[in-house]
Amino acid sequence: MNGTAFYKKSSLLILTNLSTGILNFLFSVLLSRRIGAEGMGLYSLVLPISSLLLSILSGGLLIAVSKQIAYYHTKKEMNNLHKTMKTTIIFNLIFSFFLILIAYLFSYHISVYLVKDERTLYALRFIFISIIFMTVSNTYKGYFFGTKNVFVPAFIDVVEKAIRIFLLLIIFKTTVVSSVQLSITIAYVVFFIGELTSFILLYIYYQLDKKGGHHLSERVEDSLQLLYNIFSISIPLMITEFISSSLFTISALILPRRLLKAGFLYHEGLALIGRFISMSMQIVFFPMIIIFSISTVLIPDISSSLANGDYYTVEKRTSQVIKISFVLGLIIMVICFFNGDLLGKVIYHRNDLGHYIRFIAFSAPFLYTSSIMRGVLNGLGKQKIILKYSLMISLLQVVLLYILVAIPKINIYGFGITIILTSCLSLLLYFKEIRREFYIIL
Repeated sequence: MNGTAFYKKSSLLILTNLSTGILNFLFSVLLSRRIGAEGMGLYSLVLPISSLLLSILSGGLLIAVSKQIAYYHTKKEMNNLHKTMKTTIIFNLIFSFFLILIAYLFSYHISVYLVKDERTLYALRFIFISIIFMTVSNTYKGYFFGTKNVFVPAFIDVVEKAIRIFLLLIIFKTTVVSSVQLSITIAYVVFFIGELTSFILLYIYYQLDKKGGHHLSERVEDSLQLLYNIFSISIPLMITEFISSSLFTISALILPRRLLKAGFLYHEGLALIGRFISMSMQIVFFPMIIIFSISTVLIPDISSSLANGDYYTVEKRTSQVIKISFVLGLIIMVICFFNGDLLGKVIYHRNDLGHYIRFIAFSAPFLYTSSIMRGVLNGLGKQKIILKYSLMISLLQVVLLYILVAIPKINIYGFGITIILTSCLSLLLYFKEIRREFYIIL
């Protein structure tokens, strides 16, 4: 993909993902205005559990599928391409159904003994079922990203998020919501419907795109070999995501307990988590959509360039995207620092978010840049390097959170300090690895 095509596709994906992000952000805002800071804190306790399961089922799957599909698409091996899709989807359906069935059967124990809040029970059950559809959807998205047809999954994401908001508004207007538990459950019912819709649309578009392809008479590889090609890439990434998600889940679940240690009541701790993580961080990290969009196009692009031996393009592209991400992070930091109070008031109708927004904004340049560098390393096939550093950084996060949040004068700011420190460390480690492969001029 030449420079013009790369940035054209990146721009298209950024625009559609911005639309998706705005809708998702609007969903969060509408929900927060309805259930308040404590409700958002409770809402945020469910997400780490789902992230943990999703990391087992499809951690690295989207990247692995997009890289392998990009390879077959470049070589015009369409039979191997579609057989890879069929084999991967069948395997994922069987594995995800088995794992989610176990999680569903133990959902009560997870809510009571792990999350330690029985109000999350029905929300957990709905998000568990959603994960099956999310796993297969990631396989279809990997296909479209690998064939560089980025518009289809982006458009479907917009539709999905629009459906979520529409349903949320309808349900909250027509139903008497008498408790936080019911509100959280409704939010995850809407989440489930959105993921089901996304899966159906991706399946339809894949079948239509498949019929339009031309099948060549290349040697078709064995199904086990095709699975090996995918999972040899995805398993290191899955382990990375699983470890990161596990430690992130531990971090999320220990936050209320460490805030209790700092002298806050349980409902006060949930409210702090809601204001800092579910509201303020949403504002500062909303533009990460742009980084994700560039990275999504970048990974298969690097894979294709390496397959063609075009190392100059890889080096040039890497330098460009690192500069873009750092400048974007600086801009976000300045905007949030000088307009933190205004952003909190306009978006969430709250006057108590400005100091949180300003504090977490200091991490933006480092987190944005380290995220794009991670995408570069994925494109270069450095999954084991990412695994090593992710494990180290995630362990450091848990230790820092455990120590800092329990200090009364620091409390929830310990979460922000942890993000700033680990983002800086990630940036330095990833940059060192990239410089080993290419000479990057910044």
